[in-house]
Amino acid sequence: MSNPFDKYIREVTAGGKTYKYFSLPELKDARLEKLPFSVRVLLESALRNCDNFTVPEKDVETILDWQKTSKEDREIQFKPSRVLLQDFTGVPCVTDLAAMRDATKRLGGDASRINPGVPVDLVIDHSVQVDSYGRSDSLKQNLQLEMNRNRERFIFLKWGAKAFKNLTIVPPGAGIVHQVNLEFLARCVFEDDGVLYPDSVVGTDSHTPMVNGLGVLGWGVGGIEAEAVMLAQPISMVLPDVIGVKLTGKFSPVATATDLVLAVTSALRKKGVVDKFVEFFGPGVATLSITDRATISNMAPEYGATVGFFPMDSNSLDYLRLTGRSEERVSFTEAYLKAQGLLRDYNNQAQDPVFTDVVEINLESIVPALSGPKRPHDYVPLSTMKKDFQTCLESKVGFKGYDIAPAERSRIVEFELEGKKATIGHGSVVIAAITSCTNTSNANVMIAAGILAQKAVAKGLSVQHYIKTSLAPGSGVVTAYLKHSNLLPALEQLGFNVVGYGCTTCIGNSGPLPEPVEAAIQSGDLVACGVLSGNRNFEGRIHPFVRANYLASPPLVVAYAIAGTVNIDFETEPIGTDAEGKPVFLRDVWPSHAEVSEVIAKNVLREMFTEVYGSVTQGTDEWRSLEASSEQLYPWDASSTYIHHPPFFNAMTRDVTPETKIDAAHCLLNLGDSITTDHISPAGNISRKSPAGRYLEARGVAPVDFNSYGARRGNDEVMARGTFANIRLVNKFLTKPGPQTVHVPSGETLDIFDAAAKYQQEQRPLTILAGEMYGSGSSRDWAAKGVWMLGVKFVIAQSYERIHRSNLVLFGVIPLQFKAGQSADSLGLTGKETFSIDITDSKPGQDVVVKVEGGSITEFVTTLRFNTESELTYFRHGGVLNYVIRQKLN
Repeated sequence: MSNPFDKYIREVTAGGKTYKYFSLPELKDARLEKLPFSVRVLLESALRNCDNFTVPEKDVETILDWQKTSKEDREIQFKPSRVLLQDFTGVPCVTDLAAMRDATKRLGGDASRINPGVPVDLVIDHSVQVDSYGRSDSLKQNLQLEMNRNRERFIFLKWGAKAFKNLTIVPPGAGIVHQVNLEFLARCVFEDDGVLYPDSVVGTDSHTPMVNGLGVLGWGVGGIEAEAVMLAQPISMVLPDVIGVKLTGKFSPVATATDLVLAVTSALRKKGVVDKFVEFFGPGVATLSITDRATISNMAPEYGATVGFFPMDSNSLDYLRLTGRSEERVSFTEAYLKAQGLLRDYNNQAQDPVFTDVVEINLESIVPALSGPKRPHDYVPLSTMKKDFQTCLESKVGFKGYDIAPAERSRIVEFELEGKKATIGHGSVVIAAITSCTNTSNANVMIAAGILAQKAVAKGLSVQHYIKTSLAPGSGVVTAYLKHSNLLPALEQLGFNVVGYGCTTCIGNSGPLPEPVEAAIQSGDLVACGVLSGNRNFEGRIHPFVRANYLASPPLVVAYAIAGTVNIDFETEPIGTDAEGKPVFLRDVWPSHAEVSEVIAKNVLREMFTEVYGSVTQGTDEWRSLEASSEQLYPWDASSTYIHHPPFFNAMTRDVTPETKIDAAHCLLNLGDSITTDHISPAGNISRKSPAGRYLEARGVAPVDFNSYGARRGNDEVMARGTFANIRLVNKFLTKPGPQTVHVPSGETLDIFDAAAKYQQEQRPLTILAGEMYGSGSSRDWAAKGVWMLGVKFVIAQSYERIHRSNLVLFGVIPLQFKAGQSADSLGLTGKETFSIDITDSKPGQDVVVKVEGGSITEFVTTLRFNTESELTYFRHGGVLNYVIRQKLN
């Protein structure tokens, strides 16, 4: 179909070449210059992709009138330029595509039509685990274990790269997806057949917004929504509010970007930015490096925003040059941004757009800080850390409490490890991890950690042998500059050897602690601690036996490793003693900004990026030796416990038969607030006692080879059994946490999967009751797929995290929301009632009456959380993938 806006195509010249583009200034609309820069990217996409079919002409006016329409919940269609995957979420994406090809063929269609229509980059970064650490060969050992454990998955991904067009695989050992995206994959401006347009991306990882720091608009979506984008479907989205965050001033001498992002996360959580765009502006932005900005953008999911956007400026162009992008790309990027009015000058107040609301942060107010012990937005200034931890020990069990009896707070447990005796107590650090793209992408904090380590070693300081220390850079560039600056040896002397290039501890791949340490923690019921430079610290995520986990900058990770405890006041207490027995304080080894800047200027070099990324897609010899099928349809192996044909389309027909009336649904779970996707679909290790463990053992898999739930996301049988398998899950049906529930009709306490299976055998539909922020955390499609496989037809929650609500909708599960001020508890619901709904003639956002039997009330009113007509259409088809298959058939 023709584009009615072709008349706005103009030309721009760069580097002796002429390019075409869809010109925003040629709209000659005064509203344009007041639009937030992030909204201008949405506008350009509507202008360029308009066909009055998938993208209607009216979207251009809707976006131009953003100041008004953003207050009206107006729907627009957005077509991202590309899709970004990591392997935990990428494997199920490719599995679904393979199953969609099978379904298309079964229903009489052309299977080859199921194919990505936009560039798709998949980075294998979630599979590496910290098994070996503190050794010079830890990297080699962990990579070999990763290949051994995941060989079948990796062969499947190689098949996908052959079978599907536009799919590129970055092999294991290359880096973390978001750092690789920032340093290599991001185009900033796309050039396609002579046409220029902004790079934009959706990714199957919630931290996709990290690339916002470079000026690329992108955010995390569920794997289901990503698959739809891959298959040329637009994203249906409500035009968002945009909160402006004005940065002023400069950093204090001791503050880092990590301290800033933890403060931003806390402030914006309090402000309330869920489902909103956040865009940064003000003169303070100009003082931040691109990697500082990327650190702030990375934690957009933690402060609740869809994006944390920094429009491109001259610093962005300099970063492209530093990271090895071609001069041709830099040239046409600069020319295009200037022609479109998209190149930002943060010191020019006249460029500042109009925002929905503004939050102001003075960089001079930022102090060293941590966040924890169970949530990334629970901000703790370093100066109050000791007192805060002690208060947590005393307080009732909750996000900031452990309810340790007074007589038990000073408990010490002695144990022996490697022939040496040691003691630990509450607050003892047992994991210290420099991990996660949040910080390893940022040379400022990585160099600071190296300098601190160097100073500490020079003073004779060391780390206790029982602390699990690790360094997991987001790319080989980090290792290159740490070696070049001679800082790596000091880190290694303190136990921070490179253990792998992947997410590791931040996503729960911390690996086992030494058995004597685990035994000591358990015998003393200790609140042991992890300190990590990550972005997530939800309970049970980092390690099942490490109950308190704090997010911190890399230099603070090193400092706490040396101190050995979080129960310390760095201002008044030394972190150790030097060779002469004199006390050494943190201030004695803390690097200055000048020291860090000097090392960076001499050691972070363009050639490091070009060398590392020149061969990034080639992989190791072992990767290259993996043989994969070249068939168009995947040859499923029924005996495989990694890759299994999913049942999602088994009952699908050509005709649409929506299930809109649910009668007498039993409640599977009655949950409270802040149930995360880690609770719903854990990514960590599989317990031998769990339904998934029993399933694997019954198929001849030894417990040592169970691997993790994340690694087995290509097998629906494992993942269904792993749904709600988190040992920290609090279910109001039971008196203690754990992955169990009550089968209401019989009164039996069963594992959650077993209870759901019993309900399904009895042909009883299911629902879930939940509190605030249901589904917060990582963007896990299996948190929706698993719920669907358990037979849950609808969820009733007080509120939802954006990505999880979308995933539920796109997989055919109905999200209902309690009215403001109401909850299961306030309505007197115990979960032992049955619930019935009828949404046959529903509209997005309308009221839905829930009929109740067997309780103290007979009905209550909820809000239907289908936000757009498109979402309602997807639901009626049984989900977005079913919709796409029918579109391809027709």
